Amino acid sequence: MKLRRPVRRLKVLGLRAQESRDRAKRPAYRHVHRNGVRHVDEWCPVKDWTKDDVRALHTATGMAHHWTYDSRPGADDWQGTSRSSCSLCFLASRRDLLLGVARRPRLAALIAHVEQARGDTFRPDWSMAQLIAWSSRPGAPAPGIVLADQTPEFAHLERQVTLALARAPRRLPHLATRLPVLGDDGCTARCC
Repeated sequence: MKLRRPVRRLKVLGLRAQESRDRAKRPAYRHVHRNGVRHVDEWCPVKDWTKDDVRALHTATGMAHHWTYDSRPGADDWQGTSRSSCSLCFLASRRDLLLGVARRPRLAALIAHVEQARGDTFRPDWSMAQLIAWSSRPGAPAPGIVLADQTPEFAHLERQVTLALARAPRRLPHLATRLPVLGDDGCTARCC
């Protein structure tokens, strides 16, 4: 039997306004797509929740949370990253990136190698080389745990990156031209 109306879908996402400016601007409920076959809406029921609200829910219900929110696995102190995402997400805050660099130094070094080989930067405002230098300074967040990335999967990733770097880039870099040159200590006048 064929439906005579579009199928309605509701995407429910756990995005919170406190996690980024873009998420703060996003309405809690919005229409995202419609054609003759489907109608899709998006709902973010916890949009206005703070990190403390999330923590209170986990405490009240005994629901486990991801260890990255803690200073180390099992600490249950909520002193880790501000959001659970890729360990070195270019959209992350500076503190979360410093924590990610300290927790995954081998991955950070691989990204810095790509930056150097391609002449581009991790983000328009920070290079991975800068983040690595900043992560070892006093006042940087302590990693609590360091992931050695000594896995076959990571070794495969390194091989793939090496092969990709042997080929010419698909486009010319534009980000690196906006950053000042780093000194031998990985520092610029702006980062101190």
